[in-house]
Amino acid sequence: MTSYERLCDKVREITLVNDTASILSWDQETYMPTEGLAYRAKQIAWLAGNSHNLGTCDDFRKALENAENESLDDTQSANVRETRNQFDRSSRLPQDLVKKASESATFAKAAWAEARQESDFSMFAPHLERLLDIARTKADLWGYEDEPYDAMLEGYERGTKTKEVANIFDSVTSQLATTAQAAVDKSASISSDILEGEYPIVKQQLFNQEIAEDIGFKFNKGRIDTTTHPFCVGLGPCDTRLTTRYLLNDFTSSVFGVLHEAGHGLYEQGLPETHHGLPSGNAVSLGIHESQSRLWENHIGRSRPFWTKWLPRAQELFPHLAEIDLETFLGAVNRAEKSFIRVEADEATYDLHILLRFEIERAMMNQEIQVAEIPDIWNQKFESLFGTTPPNDANGCLQDIHWSMGGLGYFATYTLGNFNAAQLYDCAMKETHISSAFERADYLPMLEWMREKIHSKGSVLLPQELMLDATGEKTNPQHHIDHLNERFV
Repeated sequence: MTSYERLCDKVREITLVNDTASILSWDQETYMPTEGLAYRAKQIAWLAGNSHNLGTCDDFRKALENAENESLDDTQSANVRETRNQFDRSSRLPQDLVKKASESATFAKAAWAEARQESDFSMFAPHLERLLDIARTKADLWGYEDEPYDAMLEGYERGTKTKEVANIFDSVTSQLATTAQAAVDKSASISSDILEGEYPIVKQQLFNQEIAEDIGFKFNKGRIDTTTHPFCVGLGPCDTRLTTRYLLNDFTSSVFGVLHEAGHGLYEQGLPETHHGLPSGNAVSLGIHESQSRLWENHIGRSRPFWTKWLPRAQELFPHLAEIDLETFLGAVNRAEKSFIRVEADEATYDLHILLRFEIERAMMNQEIQVAEIPDIWNQKFESLFGTTPPNDANGCLQDIHWSMGGLGYFATYTLGNFNAAQLYDCAMKETHISSAFERADYLPMLEWMREKIHSKGSVLLPQELMLDATGEKTNPQHHIDHLNERFV
């Protein structure tokens, strides 16, 4: 056995531990009884500590150093490169801190869910204080070039600096705001309640499963469950879990939630199974991951061909929709309005929600604002961007799960994902067989293109290298701006 093979065995063992922890986290968000929280926190913390120990011990370090001195092909070299990056980051954190972070996040998620239900930020604030302290400690230990947020962003968007994200966001903020306002003005004549009615959850579930299957999601390798905040998690090479939430008066909320999470799921199911556990079998970044979710949710799920096919089926399941024609329906699902909730926001206004979160969490990491100030600062920034103020914390600063998970640095990847989605879509649609199939609501050619260009690559290429390889240019936000103007303006 070569040193590289020994290293791979060790990396796969760590993945086995992490996948086990992910199953417990998924269960916490779906089926775990509330009284099981304290013991669940201990379970996940124990696994996190052991994973950290396995990936930082002397035996692992020696295996890594030996592999670095072997002659390797491109994929093997990439695996060693990314393993080195992870080792260097992990080895700078003491095991106690890793366990503390895991346990704190477990309790914080439960506290967030309760605080959101009660619309009371003060119930969650102490947990966020604790997670922020942990995040800043991690950032100091990891080191950073310009600001603590750099260290957090690196965990989600490999090789990307805060100032790079800030610069690209600053370059398009004015255009995004102008397009959003134009889209809202254009949508003013479209009724906001035209699709309201009774939508039994059982029928929504059936509809969502049919759609997910149609776009390529394999249910022999995955499932859909219900949770407070929709998410997707890969638990192994043949186990990808989607979740969504249901509104009894609006079936489109769960539909677009499932399309979004199924986009993530298709990526997870498209990663090379034989490379599971290795960087070459892992998604490269969240900005790429979110490109897949946003592409399927918006570029496909809100398109005319998609609903030409699926509106008749929706009308079978929900007979009151029979009186709504295709044009009216498309106008309703692509209606733009300045709403409070990010996950239900239209494409035209969505990125404004991300800009707000990026600014706040960056300022939190840099200790420019205090946790107690967050509700007021959130409302002020929201007023500036949207012209209205959230009525309560649940519709404001408590609506997202990310901070309760310790996910500081995550939000920027959604807008990066939008940029990447539009760019990948434009490139794929230049292929005649893909564009013609798209018009027939046949998405297999699109999926095959994504499999070849994105999914199969794992983390062999860094995010910007991958975009350059797939499309001929690095992330260019103009594709997204053009898409929004074409659809809404």
